[in-house]
Amino acid sequence: MSQDVKTYKCRKIVKGCAEGEAVVSRDAMCFYLTDPETGEVIERNHAIHGKSIANKILVLKSGKGSSVVQVDGFYQLWMKHNLPAAIILVETEPVIVSAAVMVECTMVDRMEADPYEVIEDGDHVEVDAERGEVRVRKKAA
Repeated sequence: MSQDVKTYKCRKIVKGCAEGEAVVSRDAMCFYLTDPETGEVIERNHAIHGKSIANKILVLKSGKGSSVVQVDGFYQLWMKHNLPAAIILVETEPVIVSAAVMVECTMVDRMEADPYEVIEDGDHVEVDAERGEVRVRKKAA
């Protein structure tokens, strides 16, 4: 793994610090459409269908779906210890934020660089919501 780490400022939504492998989705996501047992996205035709988000740093366009299904999805993943380690949002909306707050899933938005341009699947990402920083170490080529 390359040791070249780039740091970007961001805005804290839900407190916490986490690090792990990045999973990047350009689609909005309903967390109800994940398998709580594995963290695997089961929504057909979703950009990350078949990938597990469990304990990953999830880069996500936004949430979608009603507050009831979104909260239930987060809760089921939380109960099975398969929530993302942290979420980096591109577009913030209240339903996904309220669901993340309820289960204390670290969440940030407003990265100073476009997350889709600086984070790829497999990169090692550290999210420090307290300091308002996202650190990205590119995966080895």
